[in-house]
This record gives sequence, C-alpha cells and structure tokens, in this order.
Amino acid sequence: MFYKKKVVVITGATSGIGLALARHLASEGANLVLGARRYVDLCQIAQELEAAHGIRAVAVACDVSVEEDCKQLIAQAMMTFKRIDILINNAGVSMRATFDEVALQVLRRLMDVNFWGTVYCTKYALPELLKSKGSLVAVSSIAGYRGLPGRSGYSASKFAIHGFLESLRVENLYSGLHVLLACPGFTASHIRQTAYDKDGKQTGETNMDEGKMMKAELVAKRIAKAMAKRQRTLVLTTQGKLAVFFNKWIPAWVDKKVYKLFAN
Repeated sequence: MFYKKKVVVITGATSGIGLALARHLASEGANLVLGARRYVDLCQIAQELEAAHGIRAVAVACDVSVEEDCKQLIAQAMMTFKRIDILINNAGVSMRATFDEVALQVLRRLMDVNFWGTVYCTKYALPELLKSKGSLVAVSSIAGYRGLPGRSGYSASKFAIHGFLESLRVENLYSGLHVLLACPGFTASHIRQTAYDKDGKQTGETNMDEGKMMKAELVAKRIAKAMAKRQRTLVLTTQGKLAVFFNKWIPAWVDKKVYKLFAN
C-alpha cells in the first residue's frame, strides 16, 4: 500500500524502464504524471493505465532537453494533484561511436537530454518534493560508475547525474528529501534501438542479445522497492555489481574486460 494515492512524475514514459515503472506503480495505486515526446502514444498509455487500475494518469508532451517543457510538466502535476511525492528522471538517450569519429553535436544532445533534462525537472519539482519529504530519483547506469568505450557522451552524462544528485543529497541531508540513484546494468529496453551513431542518426539495431538481459519490468519492480525503502543507491544485475566493485579495486583489469566486451 506504500504507493497508493502517491503522485509520481515519470519522464521518458513511453517505452523501456519508464513505461515499466508507470505500469508497475499504477498497479500499486499511484497516480501518475507521464512525460515524453511521443504524445499520442503517451495518451494511449495513460488511458490504458486508468482503465486497468482505477488511478489518475496525466499525459504531458515533454522534451526534457527543453527547460520550458520541464517547467510545464511539473506545473501540470501541481495543477492536477496539488502535490508531488516522487520525481523519476528516467528519460535518456545513448550512443554508439568512438570519440575520434563522433560529431560534437551528438555529445551535446546527450548532455541536453540525460543531464540537463534531469536538472530542469529537478529544479522545478524540488520545492514540492521538500514539502512532501518525497523522493528524487534518477535512472542512471553502470556507465555512471565506469566509462564505457563508444559511449563517451553517455558515460559523461551519467557521471554528471551522479555528481548532481549526490550534491543534492548532502545539501538536503536534514530536510527529509530522499535521493536515489538507480543504476541498471544491461537491460532489455528501447534505448539501444534509438542510440545515436557518430552523425546523430538513430542506429536502429544492436548486436547485443537482449534475451539475456534483465527485463525492464523486473528493473521497475526493483526500483519501486528501493524507493519504498528509501535506499540511496541501487545497482542491478550481477554483472553490474561486479563491474562497480572491481572498478574500485582493480580498474586496469576492468579496462581490459570492458574493451573486450564492447569490441565484439
């Protein structure tokens, strides 16, 4: 019953982990404010969740790289529900290109969506989260602990998110605000199909076997559990936990393992 009647704002809610979170939290009784660029799809998702679970779900067209869109997302949440209990910064994009060949505009786009989108939404939601003593969440990645080859911009954006949320956690140490960094490992989601190539075009394919990856639905359940327990960090998958552990103690060895993994 922890989530019943809670007001949860989720960005990037039309696919992958964001959609899985929306479905899971709706099943737990939460009211939702869903933000994404694909507004028609988002409206359909909101209607389906309302019909299936008897909750309120509001769809808001939102490109998180645009500050005004993020401001309106939070404003709509307050207009509809008068409060915000949880903000989940989930919207994100990835890339597959080495730094020597990637266009700088690709790195800017990654930072605009992944980092600045988190900053914008957090800036406008924070006053309400402080009132409710709620949760500020970022769906990050193992790439926030360990730089990955061919993902320089993605890794940089996730490292930036980690520093940003850790700073906010300390700034609000005695305010009652809960801050969670959720870091999935490889997850079967839409993000690889929409990853940018060196020129900023969506690659549309991946050579990784998603059948062996953690499902987005399981990731969502684990994140929901971590939010309810007010954990500070969540690192998922055995591979992800090992990567974080060994990167701390034997980083040169991890360099070689990561190179081998991504070179194939």
